[in-house]
Amino acid sequence: MIRLFFLVPIIMCAIWYWYLQNNNYTVKQGLKGFGYIFAFNGTIIAFFVLMLFLTD
Repeated sequence: MIRLFFLVPIIMCAIWYWYLQNNNYTVKQGLKGFGYIFAFNGTIIAFFVLMLFLTD
């Protein structure tokens, strides 16, 4: 399952892009949201990596 973690930020960014397009926003206006998505997913991935090393 860990090998599929790269799909989570891609899917979340696709949903965010879809939301921006449906509400007539530009990608530049939604850039902060993309940053939040990557920060959130980075935190989740770091947590799981930490748990892998702690429980090994």
